Amino acid sequence: MTAPINPRDRLIVALDLPDLRAAEAMVDRLDDAVSFYKIGYQLAYAGGLPLARALKAAGKKVFVDLKLHDIGNTVGRGVESLAELGATFVTVHAYPQTMKAAVEARGQSKLKILAVTVLTSYDDADLQEAGYQLGVRDLVERRARQAQALGVNGLVCSPEEAGHLRQLLGPDILLVTPGIRPAGSSADDQKRIMTPARAIAAGANYLVVGRPVIGADDPKSAAAAIVEEIAAAAG
Repeated sequence: MTAPINPRDRLIVALDLPDLRAAEAMVDRLDDAVSFYKIGYQLAYAGGLPLARALKAAGKKVFVDLKLHDIGNTVGRGVESLAELGATFVTVHAYPQTMKAAVEARGQSKLKILAVTVLTSYDDADLQEAGYQLGVRDLVERRARQAQALGVNGLVCSPEEAGHLRQLLGPDILLVTPGIRPAGSSADDQKRIMTPARAIAAGANYLVVGRPVIGADDPKSAAAAIVEEIAAAAG
């Protein structure tokens, strides 16, 4: 069974910002309220990947969310580089060949591989339009079982799927949930969302929160409030 996680470490703030300077300024504003950050496409492609080293040196954890998916050799080389960068989590799309290559390339490093089952902006109609015969729930379940069998450390799933996946896969696999919106927040472009307390109660280990924190008038207070809600829900 996974070890208890400090409530502050369960909040992952997504640094979805346009450049390195903006990201560094946000980290400074958040200070000790946040210990875990996500670097995604926008910041990575704007020269933000070196921030991962700086954050790790400052005692923070880093989730590199690049959703790798390519031929096995290419995925493996990418995973090796991210392990050297000091990342804690990296995402790959939950296709069997991709997951297998990532797990093998991780080796003995501390890097944890997270598989993205179905993006939280997708619903059944989106999958049908893309040519899938399965709906969201069935496709998530199929990919989740494949991920667990291949030795993937965790899954990125919507809060709506967290409870079902926890029952399906047991206590050891990590569940990381985007689509988290504190009560009263806008849903933005997410279709499958949940409050922090409900997501934790459903079985999520980590919550990824972007706009409700970095877009707040007082990001540090917004983050602290979410951590308090996580702590209360976790008991």
